Amino acid sequence: MEEVFRAVKVTDRVYWVGVIDWALRNFHGYTTREGSTYNAYLILADKVTLIDTVKAPYREELLARVASVIDPRKIDYVVSNHSEMDHSGSLAWVIEVVKPEKVLASVMGAKALKEHFHWDVEVVPVKSGDEVDLGGMKLSFIETRMLHWPDSMFSYLEGEEVLFSQDAFGMHLASSELFADELDRGLLEREAATYYANILLPYSPLVLKLLARVRETGLKPRVVATDHGPIWRRGEDIAWILGLYERWALQKPTKKAVVVYDTMWGSTALMARTLADGLAAGGAQVKLMPLEGSHRSDVAAEILDAGALLVGSPTLNNNLFPSVADILTYLRGLRPQNLIGAAFGSYGWSGESVKQVREVLEAMKVEVVGEVKSKYVPTREVLQECYSLGLQIAQRLVEGDE
Repeated sequence: MEEVFRAVKVTDRVYWVGVIDWALRNFHGYTTREGSTYNAYLILADKVTLIDTVKAPYREELLARVASVIDPRKIDYVVSNHSEMDHSGSLAWVIEVVKPEKVLASVMGAKALKEHFHWDVEVVPVKSGDEVDLGGMKLSFIETRMLHWPDSMFSYLEGEEVLFSQDAFGMHLASSELFADELDRGLLEREAATYYANILLPYSPLVLKLLARVRETGLKPRVVATDHGPIWRRGEDIAWILGLYERWALQKPTKKAVVVYDTMWGSTALMARTLADGLAAGGAQVKLMPLEGSHRSDVAAEILDAGALLVGSPTLNNNLFPSVADILTYLRGLRPQNLIGAAFGSYGWSGESVKQVREVLEAMKVEVVGEVKSKYVPTREVLQECYSLGLQIAQRLVEGDE
């Protein structure tokens, strides 16, 4: 297989030996329309080191890429930056095949790997500031707990100035072009934003602390090698993605309003369109997202740079419509900040849904500006109420954006 699957040179001493997953379309509820990669890296030093592994079904492809450069049995150290199974799924098999001298992970990573694999493999725990001498080069470690798992950590290869950033600064994007500078900026921003919104958004305060720590230490990597998506190897591109992360983590409200809804017979949809007209007339930028054609991960991505979230649901069996319950559960877990919002919906005879939407929005710490309910088909008066509420929210957004 090594004649087919080849390693790709990243720097003089570092090779990409990962896998491109062109078929991936779902990542625990997040739609990955562009597929993904599971990146692993080989460091050629006196102590040959493998950084991360890949998802279990691709384990032979991983070692085939390694074998295109060096006999895999010459690997001395294996580092697990993140124990999630798309990066550690083939770890036990790799250890069995190559029999490395050492397996290293963060303190929490060593515990997580044991709980994943129920093994007796000795994993050397490392913490922030620890270093490993590879022979002429040092590999140092930075724990990044809850970015986005308790075990997460960065590894930094001094001399080559490569930061192995595990899930940070990555994206789900399958591409034969492995470097960010070979890809369109618009594509990179869209997929990086979608990734941040669906994976890292709940940990935004920790992202800001990490960025501050990187600035304080003066760490200036020449290459940022992620676990998913393209590798960043130009200074301006690295500065760009770090800047985007800071902007997304701050979650400063804009004049964009996202209107999310589902409908049974069109009444809630009519209310949504009327709210959208009021928002637009008031100067807001509007994104209308009917759940019949909008996936939860797309909604999350749109909210990343929004200032308002308006949610509409009909009532079904005294409850929220199932698709609306789904998106609210998903968004509540992502914990977006600094939003104002509204609840709306049509009902037949009981009408609990609007109250339930409001309760979830308030639990998410969204400032609910108002709500509108309609019994059956909205009257002219109800639609005027929707339009006025749209204008009111737009005014708040425009004033806040000045």
